[in-house]
Amino acid sequence: MKRSTIIIASLFTIATLTISCKSTSEAKPATTSKTERSGQQKGGDRPDLETIFAELDANKDGKISKSEAKGPLAESFSKIDTNEDGFISKEELKNAPKPERKERPRN
Repeated sequence: MKRSTIIIASLFTIATLTISCKSTSEAKPATTSKTERSGQQKGGDRPDLETIFAELDANKDGKISKSEAKGPLAESFSKIDTNEDGFISKEELKNAPKPERKERPRN
């Protein structure tokens, strides 16, 4: 009697765990990928113009000044500012050459 009760309880536990694990693995969390949050397009392309201006144009004047620019944009500021007015417009940024990618060291 004790043996059959233990076997039945064990089978019930295994069945419950199996169902629980299966339903957990099927549930997909509603998360946003890193590229969606950063405004980047698929394939590792640079962020779109609106995202760049939303993040960098601190005074919301529609232009990015040298003090507002960061990262590769700051490093290439003079190349992108083709009319040399000290600001990068959306048109200048749209026509800017793609930044050179640094090659990753191979292990």
